[in-house]
Amino acid sequence: MKTKRVRLSDQIRRAIDNSGVSRYAICKATGIDKGLMSRFMAGKGTLAMPTLDALADVLGLDVVARGPVKVSPPAKRGPKPKKRARR
Repeated sequence: MKTKRVRLSDQIRRAIDNSGVSRYAICKATGIDKGLMSRFMAGKGTLAMPTLDALADVLGLDVVARGPVKVSPPAKRGPKPKKRARR
């Protein structure tokens, strides 16, 4: 039976909730806008990598890979259509 993968954003939300530090204090320490934090915690917004890095530093989080990640190459697209010359 396969275990369900927990999304990174959900893990970060849980770490924030379990940190024992107020969201206000986390926002102050990281420079994250309170509205952005509120949207993220409600699952209605995303955070950029520099913001996630700041959160990880404040909360003492490390990202650990479970193993090699297999990423499919992007799908090939056909040739771009030629532009028609204007007259």
